Amino acid sequence: MVAPYVALITGASSGIGEATARRLAREPSFRLILVARREDKLRALADQIGGAGVIAVDLTDPGAHERIRAVLEREHGALHMLVNNAGAAWRGTFADTGWANVERHLKLNFEAPVRLTEALLPLLRRTAEQATERVCIVNVASTAARVSRPNSGAYSASKFALAAWSDALAGEELPHRIHVGMVLPGFVKTEGFPAAELTGKALTRWIVSEPEVIAEAIMQVGPGGKAERYAPRGYWLAAAARLLAPAIVRRATAGGAFTTKTGAGD
Repeated sequence: MVAPYVALITGASSGIGEATARRLAREPSFRLILVARREDKLRALADQIGGAGVIAVDLTDPGAHERIRAVLEREHGALHMLVNNAGAAWRGTFADTGWANVERHLKLNFEAPVRLTEALLPLLRRTAEQATERVCIVNVASTAARVSRPNSGAYSASKFALAAWSDALAGEELPHRIHVGMVLPGFVKTEGFPAAELTGKALTRWIVSEPEVIAEAIMQVGPGGKAERYAPRGYWLAAAARLLAPAIVRRATAGGAFTTKTGAGD
């Protein structure tokens, strides 16, 4: 009997997290644990994919990470793959939204995955000592972690932090046989980000992707062992342009600032 490959996905109730759960469920030996706030959606998804563990929790709540760790230790005793996907965006200028908006982005998009990883790292390391399969952490950042735009500075700050921490963590955990990969999505059509302003125009429709594209990238940087992946891949050009011609990128993004106030959540 093949031992299960235990994978935990945060933000699994919709969007990228849901698509990732459906993608991983196609792998015969995977046992999934779905984490998000909305228990009804998690249980419906678990039924649709043939079964999965469900932990309904707000990752910003005190004690949430220890609760998740306790469930994993008690019910599974191993963890092969951690997908830190849960996140949200609340757009607005710094003058209008101030530190409060920066703080809530950092709390969910950076602090929550860091604290969850801290809680689960001993279990990941223990699993890696015995596993023949790749044990991995996948952090879902954003192309906004490389290119920041007006009205999205708080979101970018949280994703920049996640990207920097991921790079350091990858080197630290390499001796422990834990691979750390990162996915940097571009615009993705999700429940919290319907992208109507972009998909409604022929000029911008092509830059919006589907969650399934990101789910495949998560497989590539997780079990597949890639260091990072822009999804869709063409978004790396934006990051390269930011390095080579920052003034031009600033002018371009300032002229097309996206002003929707809310974005994707879990």
